[in-house]
Amino acid sequence: MGWGRERPRNDTTRAEGATTEMPLGGIALATDFAIVIVTATILSYIARKTGQPTIVAYILTGIVIGPVLLEVVTEDELIEVMGELGLGFLLFLLGIEMRFDRIKDILRPIVNISIGQTILQTGAAFGIAFLLGFRGMDVVVIALATVFGATPIIVKLLDEKDELKTLPGRIDVGVLIVQDIYLVIVLALVGAGLEGAAGEILLDVARILGLMAAIGALSYLAYRYVLPTLLSAVADDRNVLFVVGLAWAFLFIFLAESLDLSVEVGAFIAGLSLAQLPYSTELQERMQPVTDFFLVVFFTSIGLQLEAEYLLTYWWQALVASGVLVVGNFLIMFYLIHRENFAPETSFLGSINMIQVSEFSLVVGALAVSEELVEEPILGYLSLMAIVTMTLSTYVILYNGHLYERARPYLERFESPDQRATELEIKEGHALVVGYDPVVRETLPVLQEHFEDVVVVDRSAENVDELRAADVEYHYGDIRHGEIREATDLETAAFVLSMARPASVSRQLVEEAAEDAIVVAAAEHVEDARDLSAEGVDYVVVKSVLAGELLGEYVISFLEDRDRFDADSEAAMARILERAGIGGGEYPNLGDDAIGEGGESR
Repeated sequence: MGWGRERPRNDTTRAEGATTEMPLGGIALATDFAIVIVTATILSYIARKTGQPTIVAYILTGIVIGPVLLEVVTEDELIEVMGELGLGFLLFLLGIEMRFDRIKDILRPIVNISIGQTILQTGAAFGIAFLLGFRGMDVVVIALATVFGATPIIVKLLDEKDELKTLPGRIDVGVLIVQDIYLVIVLALVGAGLEGAAGEILLDVARILGLMAAIGALSYLAYRYVLPTLLSAVADDRNVLFVVGLAWAFLFIFLAESLDLSVEVGAFIAGLSLAQLPYSTELQERMQPVTDFFLVVFFTSIGLQLEAEYLLTYWWQALVASGVLVVGNFLIMFYLIHRENFAPETSFLGSINMIQVSEFSLVVGALAVSEELVEEPILGYLSLMAIVTMTLSTYVILYNGHLYERARPYLERFESPDQRATELEIKEGHALVVGYDPVVRETLPVLQEHFEDVVVVDRSAENVDELRAADVEYHYGDIRHGEIREATDLETAAFVLSMARPASVSRQLVEEAAEDAIVVAAAEHVEDARDLSAEGVDYVVVKSVLAGELLGEYVISFLEDRDRFDADSEAAMARILERAGIGGGEYPNLGDDAIGEGGESR
């Protein structure tokens, strides 16, 4: 794979007959891709039916159709690029989820854990390789290559289990991000030959860190001065918003590639700049299916890289090293997390998720082979370790909760009263408002007086600036999207106000809200109001009926006391104009709800 480095290209020119060769080449690429997708579909279906992880099925796809078994597909340029994009999109999504306000309290522990993990696991890998008989540059490359956790597997599985936002999940993600920085440095060292002058290597490392800082600074400036205006201008069209988000990811991927950095670094920084904006959750929801598709190709490409001949040269050494490193990595991570005063459950889960040797070991090994630092059997050794530990860790992560329950009696000795909480603080007993219109504008101050936290979800771009300035947690997007509902902690809300259309949205909210939550919903028709009330909504607002009742009160006031009516109507109009921020008879566009007219996303 390229991983930010220049790929070899065929130096061909258009010659006579080229017009017939190119279509044939295109057909071959399409055939290979079709074989990959069909085989992955069949194996993943079997995996689902037998209760096995689909990630293992995707890796087995590459092994079955690749050089190890049938050899009907090789890792051609199309599969290489699509697999690399899959990892890039995964890191982009990871960046979008990393809101600083959610992780600021654990940044220092994450840095301490990451530095300790890098040093201790590099030393452990070096020692194991030496004891197994490897010497010289082989030991150095093995030690450098086996430190990384498998970002795609960890992030993908934790996301499927809704554990990315737990404290162990955030610790693991933080460590993986630091490892990505370390990966770039390792690639620079290996690319420089490792045998060059120390000064040259240090300059290479300094250049890499400087370029990463420059891209990070550019991302921050864009977040402050460019992205809010750009996304606000296109947010009303969901398709355009998605394309702009995609273009933003590719822009930073291009910058990273141009500066000889890895794709994942550029993609992650691009996502990070979007994470601090209210549009991030909507973009995350729309990017997920695209990422899942490309990740199928990525995991398949891991199997396609394996060569049977080199895979078995050091097979027993690889199996022994895999077993020792799985245990060693767990113990190292447990010690480091526990040292930062986290509870035993956090230490256990954060450690057991990180026991594998990453697919990045193949990247480092392949580069070392191309630089003639090691022979190809070393790459086979690293490949077998990666496939064994990644397969094992897939099952371990899926059943980490069961493993913790088994280990819990033995972990009680590590408990102490002053340890950090097991979970990150989540919102409980808050008010959730879906849709922002004149009714909500009048109601919001009342909710802010009675609830410590108020969360607003709205999908009208016209309200973005107002809601960002308000003292509420604001999410731009469609409440029907799972990522949006999860981000609002719907299940723990004490009060839910839904002004969304159609009524099916309010039905979904009342189904997922806590049993003791108060749910107030708007309905356009009396029939909808009757159905919503029957399905558990505590109070239904029918705007036409409400307006009619209010108008009736004004008519009675007019008939009974004209002077009081005039005074009340003038005061009401002055209050309306003051809250709208205008004067005279000009009325503003007072917004839209969280779902488009008739419930269709625009």
